[in-house]
Amino acid sequence: MSLTDKQKQQLNDYRESIDNIDAALVFMLAERFKITKAVGFYKKEFDLPPADPRREQEQVERLRSLAKLANLDPEFSEKFLQFIIREVIQHHERIREQGSI
Repeated sequence: MSLTDKQKQQLNDYRESIDNIDAALVFMLAERFKITKAVGFYKKEFDLPPADPRREQEQVERLRSLAKLANLDPEFSEKFLQFIIREVIQHHERIREQGSI
């Protein structure tokens, strides 16, 4: 199927919006990891464990609720958050062991 110029432009507009959202996501994740890095050093200073299962569960429940409000699949949002949580815990473990990420 061949697209008309108008259809091609519409597709390009959609893709440009997706690219902008992806860029925003990357910068938001960078900011989030900057803060969780500070948390990792704080935990090291006060000899706190890298993981906090109670906090993690609260976050999962909170994000699932937000996902429902946003009409986003709660399962997807939970998987996404679990991935981030695993990365953060790994960073906190490295900070605890090595003093850096």
